[in-house]
Amino acid sequence: MQISCLKVADIELPRELSGLYELAYNFWWSWSPRARRLFNTIDPVGWSEYHNPVQMLINVDAQQWENLLQSDTFMGSYHSVMKEFEEYVDPEGATWYSNRYGRQEGDLIAYFSSEYGLHECFNIYSGGLGVLSGDHCKSASDLGLPFVAVGLLYRRGYFRQAVDADGRQQHIYPKYDFSRLPVRPAAGPTQRPVIIDVDMPGRRVFAKVWVARVGRIPLLLLDTDIPQNDPADRPISGLLYVRGREMRLAQEIVLGVGGTRALREFELEPTVWHLNEGHSAFLQLERMVRMSQADHGPKPEHLEDLRRSSVFTTHTPVPAGNEQFDPNLVRKYLHGWVDRHGLDVEQIIGMGKGEPEGTHQTVFNLTALAIRTAARANGVSKLHGHVSSEMWSHLYPSDQEEPVSSITNGIHTHTWLGSELLEVFNRHLGLNWMDRVDVDHDMEAVHEIDDEEVWQAHQTQKERLARFVRVRMREQFARHGCSSDELREISEQFKPDRLTIGFARRFATYKRADLFFRDMHRVRALMANRDMPVQIVIAGKAHPADHPGQELIQHIYQLSQSSSLRGRIFFIEDYDMRVGRVLVQGVDVWLNTPRRPMEASGTSGQKAAANGCLNLSILDGWWPEAYDGHNGFAIGEAREYDDPETHDREDSLALYEVLEQSVVPTYYDRDERDVPKRWVEMMKNSIAKCLPLFSTARMVRDYTTQAYRPVLEDVEKRTTKV
Repeated sequence: MQISCLKVADIELPRELSGLYELAYNFWWSWSPRARRLFNTIDPVGWSEYHNPVQMLINVDAQQWENLLQSDTFMGSYHSVMKEFEEYVDPEGATWYSNRYGRQEGDLIAYFSSEYGLHECFNIYSGGLGVLSGDHCKSASDLGLPFVAVGLLYRRGYFRQAVDADGRQQHIYPKYDFSRLPVRPAAGPTQRPVIIDVDMPGRRVFAKVWVARVGRIPLLLLDTDIPQNDPADRPISGLLYVRGREMRLAQEIVLGVGGTRALREFELEPTVWHLNEGHSAFLQLERMVRMSQADHGPKPEHLEDLRRSSVFTTHTPVPAGNEQFDPNLVRKYLHGWVDRHGLDVEQIIGMGKGEPEGTHQTVFNLTALAIRTAARANGVSKLHGHVSSEMWSHLYPSDQEEPVSSITNGIHTHTWLGSELLEVFNRHLGLNWMDRVDVDHDMEAVHEIDDEEVWQAHQTQKERLARFVRVRMREQFARHGCSSDELREISEQFKPDRLTIGFARRFATYKRADLFFRDMHRVRALMANRDMPVQIVIAGKAHPADHPGQELIQHIYQLSQSSSLRGRIFFIEDYDMRVGRVLVQGVDVWLNTPRRPMEASGTSGQKAAANGCLNLSILDGWWPEAYDGHNGFAIGEAREYDDPETHDREDSLALYEVLEQSVVPTYYDRDERDVPKRWVEMMKNSIAKCLPLFSTARMVRDYTTQAYRPVLEDVEKRTTKV
């Protein structure tokens, strides 16, 4: 799908290396090790600093290009990478989708999400939802789906986190220069920027359309920080998850309504509309308005036509995670716009009612609106599907037992698998093993790889984690004013030979980051054990409005600075995709402690499992589908409690028991080669089961067969009848 873009960055390249321009502006490089090595060769210092090819290429001087042109090794690598890239993006190339369904020119899936985690250099994501959206796009590209994604381009992104000397979270909002990022303005027919407008109370708000290429697919991003807008409207796309409710509502109207209008600017007519979470649900109102315009007024069948082409994914069973607004505020924003097209604003308000029939409507709920306007709704794990069905059963006919189905989340394996383990698998499974395993789910050959080889690959990845932690801690404590001697001591504290637990996620209180620390006597005994010591690396952000979450961060940070635990607990600030990647590739155990059943899926554990890291998790989210007793550890039983305090106490006791009796002894039980054979066997079990089943390749195929294709085939049948 070709959308022309304007040039914004001042990048001067030799003619012989002109292909680097398109390569830099396609996030394909983020999951291609060879492309990243090529950029690193051009400027190792610049690549290390930015991890962003556009920013790096801007700063390369002419003499460096002359040197590289004289290098046969570099030129060979350049031509090889460019050949691979061009073959990948070739619209005529064979893909899973084209092989299975042929090339249907009219097919188009439009995917809307409020955030996208494509790479750490592009800060338009906050956590799991955004990373999942990014991985979804990458696999949609790999599989060759007719796919376009839509989102917002946040001028200040999500906040950058710093932790002060007292453990208080600080919020930093840098202003990003889009001309130095892998995104370009879309070009209209006259080679001018594409600007769309959105109706707001008493005015119109304009948004500039930018394009990020994700392999074969375009991601359209809307930016309101442009001169055409009143200064008060320019910040609408400023911050991801802005705190003010009215600004958040305006933001989500721009996403849904503006995103739909942006597609129309490029004459893109989706046959499937995928609402990834409720943030984009206002796109359905824009579609209803268009139907009303086409038919000179609203028709009863419009809602059913809307539903037939819509797919909705809900990502949270937590009430606060379902976006809702005061109905009067929604009336203010919708009244003039929908009235002009003959739609009843009160009927629309009613479509957003999340409460059961017979009760007074107190909020306008975007999840309820999305459910009422979509033919298919799904949760993101089997357990989450059950929970969501119960949660929203009052919106469905009483005889529909499981109204919300499930498609379990996955990860984009190319993005998250460590390079050392990748090399091991390439040697033993063949260079295209990942393409095969994504289809036949057979990873049993992993068990034939020598234990020592697997263990050594993991240890090398763990050494990289050690270097990363030491550098981050030294930088953090230098900012706190520590002395040179203290900084030297900090640089030696993280020990790669210790059992290392990783915990990294959003610091929402239901995720219980403090569960591990409920009994400090047992914690100290675990960590100070001379023969079998334990250390833990923790990372995560609390939303600026989440004060309990911020207090949790402060509590854990202060524990890490206590005399008895210093050098055993490491809090890494500014959690992002890079921090997450290093952690899941290097730690030994991935700790997950949500209060069941509040974790919808939990893809960080899937990333860890693919790297042979053993999950130690509550049986919540995806883990009940993966855990078999031989590929990781379960905390407690698959049950819920009425009393949260009882729930937390029982789970913490179960956590200490499995750590003391199973996890720690198994890790330190070594053979004559100092290899923990039982542990490595569990690592192999984890990789063999989890890597193929919990990938976005499997997930996107499931969306295709269970949601996208049924919608497309229904459209084809109705078109044929007409």
